[in-house]
Amino acid sequence: MSTKLNKPTLLLLYTSLLSIFSFAQGATPKAVPSTNNLLAIVMIIIAFILAFVIWGMGQVLITLTKQLMEKTKQAGKIATVLLIICLSFSVTSSHAQAITETAVLPSSINYEGMNYTGFWLLASVIIMEFVAILFILFFINRIQQELVPARIKKPLLLKAWWSRLDKKVFTRAVSIEKEADILLDHDYDGIKELDNALPPWWKYGFYITIVVAIIYLLNFHVLGYGQNPTEEYQSEVMKAKESMAQYAAMNADKIDENNIKMPSKSEIEKGKEIFTSICWTCHGKLGEGGVGPNLTDNFWIHKGSLNDIYHSIKIGYPDKGMQSWEKNYSGKEISELAGYIKTLKGTNPPNPKIAQGDIFIEDSTKR
Repeated sequence: MSTKLNKPTLLLLYTSLLSIFSFAQGATPKAVPSTNNLLAIVMIIIAFILAFVIWGMGQVLITLTKQLMEKTKQAGKIATVLLIICLSFSVTSSHAQAITETAVLPSSINYEGMNYTGFWLLASVIIMEFVAILFILFFINRIQQELVPARIKKPLLLKAWWSRLDKKVFTRAVSIEKEADILLDHDYDGIKELDNALPPWWKYGFYITIVVAIIYLLNFHVLGYGQNPTEEYQSEVMKAKESMAQYAAMNADKIDENNIKMPSKSEIEKGKEIFTSICWTCHGKLGEGGVGPNLTDNFWIHKGSLNDIYHSIKIGYPDKGMQSWEKNYSGKEISELAGYIKTLKGTNPPNPKIAQGDIFIEDSTKR
């Protein structure tokens, strides 16, 4: 819906333009920066170009205003409006002329050779001209909307197709004009009833639920292909066990103190090689002890289960001279070394070191 632009609206329109241009001129002091500065020259050229654009758009606005006045049968009063337009653009012209006739300000360099006052003078002029152009574009658009006759809107092809489909498939309701043909004789306190058909979408949806129910019955109770909740649970447990076994097979070498098992004889021999090459310097070649504690008795400083030995080798105890070997050996190699140390218990080597720590009794529930 468009709003008619009557005479008071047009007068207000041009008065607004006049105030814009007057403000721009009033903000202009009687001095500009020297025109031998490149930035000043560029800004002055831009100001003149914008002033020319405003003048051209003003001509278009004048022409459209004449056509609108003729359309609204107010052509006899065009002279008043044109006078306002002429005054507004005369203000613009005088504003542009004032730029060229101003004197040169003293040099107070702030903006690439331009003084503060001159730079913001030209910048404010350019900004006001941009604002004026936006206002004129708005008014031209408004007048064009009044001059161009309203287009006859044709229903969209998709909308028409959907309307036909809705009447046939989704609602199938009788139009208001034909409701008298399907009006029933029932009358309850003035409330009457129409014999409309069920919406097709509801009816066909009900048919689909019947088909689904038959398939469900055959699948779960006749043919036995479906699984009840207990069977589904058991099936998921079996799949989880298979996944765990597959994961364990792929990560056989990823051993730590939580899943370590006693190594085989061949693995213990590998652990012995590590012990005789590294560990003997502190614990003796037979585990009898030296700088480190005796590994063959029942006394342990940090407990003596297979898990505890693995943990001690892995993290070490730097405060007691035991370094961490986690970065030097893999988890499997540490488990082989821990397994070999476990076999040293009770071997009674010659010249054992005095017992250190607390007596350790193997827990049957732990390794």
